[in-house]
Amino acid sequence: MLNYIWTFMMLISVFCAVITNRMDALSEAIFTGAGEAVTLVISMLGMMSFWGGLMKIAEFGGLTSLLSRLFSPVLKLLFPEYPVNTPASNAICMNIIANFLGLGNAATPFGVMAMKEMNKTNSNPSTVTPGMAMFVVMNTASLQFIPTFLLVMRQKHGSTSPFSIIPVLWLTSIISLILGITACKIFEKVCKE
Repeated sequence: MLNYIWTFMMLISVFCAVITNRMDALSEAIFTGAGEAVTLVISMLGMMSFWGGLMKIAEFGGLTSLLSRLFSPVLKLLFPEYPVNTPASNAICMNIIANFLGLGNAATPFGVMAMKEMNKTNSNPSTVTPGMAMFVVMNTASLQFIPTFLLVMRQKHGSTSPFSIIPVLWLTSIISLILGITACKIFEKVCKE
């Protein structure tokens, strides 16, 4: 589906450029955008490699299990179907921590791993469990204590004070997380009835 959307957007862009006689601007935008994309990927590669490696070391060093036990009261409340210190709860914990540190794309592998582990215990793999829905909501609203990815982007694009948005980011993240969890719990109760 996404391929169709991207194809449609590209065709519309070419069509509009032809009609407005701005093919040269479109060509320049394509090459400039491609160059900026490569520069962005290279600048983010170091940050993602560092944090991804650090998280992997934490996982192999047993920090995952320790943090899973530490966060067990919260994990039991939000994800009651996954016992503490199981592969699913450990992966959920690592994803939440990675999002809390603002690792952005570096948190994605842990999110994918968590969904795979949660789906292993799903009695009907073609449907989503309440825990999976809660995980997606929490992952989307993710509370970020240190928005690493965003700070790198702001600094890269010339912000003189990249940290100035942190209080606003904390406030909006907390509000969206609380509202998302509340909505998820309400829908879970409604669906059970």
